Amino acid sequence: MPSPLIEELPDEKGHFGTYGGMFVPETLMSALEELTKEYELAKSDPQFQTELDNMLREYVGRPTPLTYAERWTDLLGGAKIYLKREDLLHTGAHKINNAMGQILLAKRLGKNRIIAETGAGQHGVATATVCARFGFECVIYMGEVDMERQALNVARMKFLGAEVRGVTAGQRTLKEAVNEAMRDWVTNVRSTHYI
Repeated sequence: MPSPLIEELPDEKGHFGTYGGMFVPETLMSALEELTKEYELAKSDPQFQTELDNMLREYVGRPTPLTYAERWTDLLGGAKIYLKREDLLHTGAHKINNAMGQILLAKRLGKNRIIAETGAGQHGVATATVCARFGFECVIYMGEVDMERQALNVARMKFLGAEVRGVTAGQRTLKEAVNEAMRDWVTNVRSTHYI
């Protein structure tokens, strides 16, 4: 069978190629299938969409403004340059957009524990923030090297009630934090949602 042309990918399910472009441990397949099913239902659920829209507007701070960058425009010439001010969102970065949608899906799935990994700490802060808002248990994995570099974000996560687990394996950075979070998820897949 000939390989599909790049224009034909991804398919209608978002998959790439014969195997869908993914490798997932068997222990996680049911959790991913459950998440996919619930996500498809949530996309067409007016109540879910209303709750998400309200949280993004009232809690996260959307929509964010465009700011005209007059000096950059003058310096570079040509097109007018605008900055999309995602830094003005609650927590100071775009990461909370995804975290908010994910926590609402976790709520629909009946999960009561959230895990995440983080490098510089912004994803961890966003995850800890939405967990605090909705009263979820929160565990953040972060390499010890990153924890030292990003002590302020570690303090923010802890202040929000997250348990921050320092990872001591390997280079003690994001890659190892991802590995530890995956180990946790495989072990606690029934009660835990991985953001």
